[in-house]
Amino acid sequence: MMLFNEDELNSRPLVYGAIDMMKDVVPEFPTQWAELKLSQLAQEAEQTLMEEVNPRLRLEGLLRLFYREWGFQGDHQQYFSSDNAFLDKVLERRKGIPVSLGALFLYLSQHLDLPIESVGFPTQFLLKATWSESDVQYINPFDGEFVSTHTLRSWLIGHRGPFTELKPEYLKTQQNHEILTRWLTVMKSALLREEHFTDALRCSDLALLFSPGDPHEIRDRGYIYQQLDCNHAAAMDYSYFIEQCPEDPAADLLKTQVETLFDEPLILH
Repeated sequence: MMLFNEDELNSRPLVYGAIDMMKDVVPEFPTQWAELKLSQLAQEAEQTLMEEVNPRLRLEGLLRLFYREWGFQGDHQQYFSSDNAFLDKVLERRKGIPVSLGALFLYLSQHLDLPIESVGFPTQFLLKATWSESDVQYINPFDGEFVSTHTLRSWLIGHRGPFTELKPEYLKTQQNHEILTRWLTVMKSALLREEHFTDALRCSDLALLFSPGDPHEIRDRGYIYQQLDCNHAAAMDYSYFIEQCPEDPAADLLKTQVETLFDEPLILH
């Protein structure tokens, strides 16, 4: 199991923390292969672009290389597939979602000494290039296009309603452990949708290392236990959620389930 240490996670490239996380979720994750592919991409990017002394032109060159020549792109057709969340599949298919594509692009940017950072925008993962305090560009890693603050405000209104404001905090740089927490949620949701419940359970256990005692995460784990016919474990998790969040609308619904689950015979797995 991944040892959760915020300082260590934040001091390493985001992709390496993601690889460690994915190996915990899927033990057969091809760590060495993924790291080799990352190294090969970084070497090719350096050979192609390091002689460009203008960092803005170097960034534009990396965008062309990554999205046009190498063909990385957002997966519009199967956006919620787990293949788009796991880096080995993204490297193999060259398709992904903002956080997986963004993490790869961020890794390459760091090799090219570009001032690119992560932004956990409410609607999706973003990248930002900070040239100076008053000169910041935002990149949508799903397609490699620059996005204006006007567009970001439109996304936010579509997500949260017409009176939502674009607050500076939404565009702040986010630490790796914060990004990985959201990434893990995406992985878990995809695995649940595909009914890979054992892998989803590992996601949930790992998420509880990031947020120990989180009642909503424990409620979700209870659901996974229930799908795996671990009814008493499910009932224990549901009971914890009910105790911690008695006013939540889901609490009343779960009380009946808890009684039923405790009545089930205990099965030893």
